[in-house]
Amino acid sequence: MAPSYDFHIFICQNQRDESHPLGCCLSKGSDKLLDYMKTRVKELGIKNIRINKSGCLDQCKKGPALVIYPEGIWYSPQSVEDIEEIIQSHLLKRKPIEHLFIN
Repeated sequence: MAPSYDFHIFICQNQRDESHPLGCCLSKGSDKLLDYMKTRVKELGIKNIRINKSGCLDQCKKGPALVIYPEGIWYSPQSVEDIEEIIQSHLLKRKPIEHLFIN
């Protein structure tokens, strides 16, 4: 039987050459956002959540890109404060944060 999570989160960790016109999520700090989210979820004792790094999510210009399943909600968090808001609102209260959506 497959593991069951309330949320499965993927945060892009793709890295491109600095000269690439699309840029990449890693150069925009997605590694720090991933580390922060994993640390905070553990500190808060939130269960049934899986957080993974991912390859390119094809949202390079809008990144860093983060997607939360099973809803399939895409975010573009720019800071650890944005990650904290996602944790407090989306993960704990199940209220997505529209102003951080990738459109």
